[in-house]
Amino acid sequence: MYTLYYAPGACSLASHITLEEAGVGYCPVRVDFSRSEQRGEDYRAINSKARVPSLVTPRGILTETPAILAFLAQSHPDAGLAPLDDSFEFASMQAFNSYLCSTVHVAHAHRGRAARWTDDPQVIEALAVKVPANMTECFALIEATMLRGPWVMGEDYTVADPYLFTVTRWLERDGLSVDRFPGVRDHRDRMLRRPATRTVLEREGGGA
Repeated sequence: MYTLYYAPGACSLASHITLEEAGVGYCPVRVDFSRSEQRGEDYRAINSKARVPSLVTPRGILTETPAILAFLAQSHPDAGLAPLDDSFEFASMQAFNSYLCSTVHVAHAHRGRAARWTDDPQVIEALAVKVPANMTECFALIEATMLRGPWVMGEDYTVADPYLFTVTRWLERDGLSVDRFPGVRDHRDRMLRRPATRTVLEREGGGA
C-alpha cells in the first residue's frame, strides 16, 4: 500500500494517474496549497522540500516526479508502464521526463513562482511576461523532436504519458492554446479517454 500526497493542478497528477494505471493499492491525500499545508510542520516531516508529490512506500518516502514514475514502473512490471527490457529506451524515457521536470516545469513556474528566483517586483513581472514564449519554445521542441506518437515513446503507453498530459494542462494557464501543437493536442485527447485519467481527474476535481 502506498500513500500519495498530491495537490490538484500540480505535477503530482502524473504520479496519481500512474498509481491508478498500475492497479495497486494506494491512499491519495490532498495537500491544500490554498491553506499553505505544504509548509506546515506535519507535511514538512514527510517532505522537507514542502512540495508535491510525495509517495510513502514500504521502504521509505520518495519525492520528485521522475523518480516516483520510474519507481512505480519498475516495481510493477506487469503493468507495462515502461520499456524495462531495453536499457536505452528506458533511458530515453527518463530523458524525456527529466526535460519536463528540469526545463518545462521551470519555465511554467516563472509565471506564478518567480519569487523563488528574485525579490525584485519588476523582475518578477518580467519573468511572468516571458512565460508564454518559453512554453511555446518548449512545446514546439516536444512536438517536433520528442513526441513519437501516438504515445510519447511510440506505440506503447509509458509513465512519460501522464507526465506530458500533466504539463500540457498548464498551457492554457500560461496563455497558450494546445491547438498550436496538434500532436500534443491529440496526445491530450487520447489521455482523456483512458479510465485511469478520468478517475483521477474526477477525484482531484480537475474536469477534462
